[in-house]
Amino acid sequence: MLANYHTHTYRCHHAFGSEREYIDNAVARGLELLGFSDHSPYIFSGDYYSNYRMHPDETAGYFDTLRKLKLEYADKIDLKIGFEAEYYPAHFNDTIDFLRRFKPDYLILGQHFLKNEYDGVYSGSPTDDESILRLYVDQTLKGLETGLFSCFAHPDLINYTGDISIYNEHIGRLCRRARELGVALEINLLGLAEQRAYPRRDFWRIAAENGCDVILGCDAHEPEAVANPDVLAKAYQYAQKLGVKLIDRLELRPIV
Repeated sequence: MLANYHTHTYRCHHAFGSEREYIDNAVARGLELLGFSDHSPYIFSGDYYSNYRMHPDETAGYFDTLRKLKLEYADKIDLKIGFEAEYYPAHFNDTIDFLRRFKPDYLILGQHFLKNEYDGVYSGSPTDDESILRLYVDQTLKGLETGLFSCFAHPDLINYTGDISIYNEHIGRLCRRARELGVALEINLLGLAEQRAYPRRDFWRIAAENGCDVILGCDAHEPEAVANPDVLAKAYQYAQKLGVKLIDRLELRPIV
């Protein structure tokens, strides 16, 4: 692994360790680039707010801390500063307007909930309802079609348990469109390490058949998870068996 673009910080309220610890592990394990992409602040209306993402008033501190470390470690590793964000149609434009002030290097899409979060369901909940699978694919494709996302993190988070032919149909159109848009799909190493419902072999078989670019993402919520050699070995074996086309670097799409 030369680059990891999926790294969190304590500001998401479920990750641990200092930014420096993540960076030191990345340097020790030979990474050339480390991208921080903590769960994005989101501009919701009313009193609702997620409990798993940074708050808007934490955003300046996120950039201040990482920009200082970027200068300090400039001769050892290339640091990028971005966010993992959902596409919530009612609030996406306001959120992008807010994030644009800080000039992040990139965004990755991580669609944890459907609709606008507060009125949707968790994407990883088991379901045999085709309408939920269809909505997941429709909504994430609308997000990718904005042109603002450099990667689709854990795209196989959707946990459809129904007819495999229905799964193949919808995931097939997701993979084909992602390939057309030039957006890489991420094999998520946290899911692999914790034996979650993702990575899902059916998904990656379809991605391989459609020639999608695939990148490994640590989804690091603790410093030890950055380029962990044991997990990486499993990930490369997993990808090789499924015949996916791995890439080492993303073409980043800054918000301008």
